[in-house]
Amino acid sequence: MSTELDSAGWRELHDEANAAGESSYIDPSTGYRVFTAHGLLAVGKCCGSGCRHCPFDHANVAPDRRGKLAKNPAWLTSRSASGESVDVLFWSGGKDSYLAYRKLIAESRRPIVLLTTFDVHSRVIAHQEVHADQVARQAQHLEIPILGVPLYSDRPYEEQVGDAISLLPYVSRLVFGDLHLEEIRSWREQVFGPIAQEAGATLYFPIWHEDYSELMQELERSQVPCEVSAVTDAAQGLVAAGELFTRELHQRISGHIDGFGENGEFHTLAKVWAARR
Repeated sequence: MSTELDSAGWRELHDEANAAGESSYIDPSTGYRVFTAHGLLAVGKCCGSGCRHCPFDHANVAPDRRGKLAKNPAWLTSRSASGESVDVLFWSGGKDSYLAYRKLIAESRRPIVLLTTFDVHSRVIAHQEVHADQVARQAQHLEIPILGVPLYSDRPYEEQVGDAISLLPYVSRLVFGDLHLEEIRSWREQVFGPIAQEAGATLYFPIWHEDYSELMQELERSQVPCEVSAVTDAAQGLVAAGELFTRELHQRISGHIDGFGENGEFHTLAKVWAARR
């Protein structure tokens, strides 16, 4: 764990200095002087350097660099249209997220914003082995804004996601691409229910208990190749990283493991930019 980024010490020092109107504080692990949010506000705009306490959502960091530099929630592509109520789709970059996206598009109810979380150090989405730059590329191709949330291990996950949600003026629904795991849905309801309530939103599971054959047909209709990005021990010998998730693969593994890898046996990356037309 990096002491520079995961340390309750610097967070407390910042909060104390910021509340006192100080423009900076000394980082306890590096000895460097770090600007507080108060000090950066006095500058009047984002400097584009990816500052730890940037109060401007890293607005002047080039979008193609935010996935590498952002230390706070930030738009990895274009900013969401202001004043509109949106559906926030929690986005891992994989086939289930993509299927949930297609379901929302079919409903044509309101604008969609993607939200992805990734490790603040590696910039990789947990379990997926997918980099923040890859999901930014997906969003850019789909022409949908994506909000990136760098995760610090010393802060509760729900607090960090809540900070990101608060950047959106109006939220209608928090949307998840879960398929059938009751314990995961219960966890989401417990963790995200209060966040949704505070934002005046509800939780929505658009592909919950959808038949796998129908989901496979929808993937085939999309013509988007979904490449296996990560494989756990449970799927070793059945699925290989780099392999395409196809009907043949789905049929081959069903009966051995979950046919969609819903138990975390494997994960995918939806290569929306490589759709076969």
